[in-house]
Amino acid sequence: MVLMVVSSLILIISVLVGVAFLTLLERKVLGYIQIRKGPNKVGLMGILQPFSDAIKLFSKESVYPMMSNYNFYYFSPILNLFLALVLWMCMPFFSILYSFNFGFLYFLCVSSLSVYTIMIAGWSSNSNYSLLGGLRSVAQTISYEVSLSLILLSFLFMILSLNLIDLMLYQENLWFIFLFLPLSMIWVVSSLAETNRTPFDFAEGESELVSGFNVEYSSGGFALIFLAEYASILFMSMLCVMLFLGGNYFNWFFYFKLAFMSFFWIWVRGTLPRFRYDKLMYLAWKSFLSVSLNYLFFYMGLKIFIFALLI
Repeated sequence: MVLMVVSSLILIISVLVGVAFLTLLERKVLGYIQIRKGPNKVGLMGILQPFSDAIKLFSKESVYPMMSNYNFYYFSPILNLFLALVLWMCMPFFSILYSFNFGFLYFLCVSSLSVYTIMIAGWSSNSNYSLLGGLRSVAQTISYEVSLSLILLSFLFMILSLNLIDLMLYQENLWFIFLFLPLSMIWVVSSLAETNRTPFDFAEGESELVSGFNVEYSSGGFALIFLAEYASILFMSMLCVMLFLGGNYFNWFFYFKLAFMSFFWIWVRGTLPRFRYDKLMYLAWKSFLSVSLNYLFFYMGLKIFIFALLI
């Protein structure tokens, strides 16, 4: 029990530090994409910038709207960050941590709960802009969760297990990206939509909704929502590496791949403009859903064929 508590604390602290430096990486990379410097004053080459931002945000006065449902408004960012961090508990650990035989089910359950926090954050602010942002975000997340689950099923049919560690065992000789190439690409795009990132950042449509569901949040509440978003980006990057880039977390190369996938999220943000909302829904229901269903049948057949050959 002591080992589990210590391992959990180490994991959560490491994720939060990783999130801090992911925000710095994003600001630096976007700066260089837009031909400017990015943060370069605080510490050596701006390396302490995330910590000064955190101190600034958490020490500011928290303003809340008069007409808001205060309890919901106050607790939804906390719950949002809590779910984003609890999601990491299914990450396989060298010291085992919690040995999840149903790690994928846990991931699907917890990630679908995070929709509620965004919905409550948008609704409880009692502002039209934040409510619209929340509704758009919920519709988008639910739509892409369907195709995300179906893509995941294709991977699960091949390994016949719900344990994340089994992905590593099956990819010792061949990475799944070669076997699942189109599905891997669709998974990455769906993950972008799931984490509300460019080009699918409709929850934070600055041009039409000021800042979407978090428009009424300031200081600590805003910081918690911000941390939750980047923690889920890191988690989805980790899951991408586990699913189709080898997933051998005992190897230091695993962390290079994870850093590259996180960089890919930022790269996309600096490169692509925002999608149109009807196109986003069209992509989810007309393209991704049909493709992932067809591939699901294909991989079911492939698995049965492999079994028949073995027998």
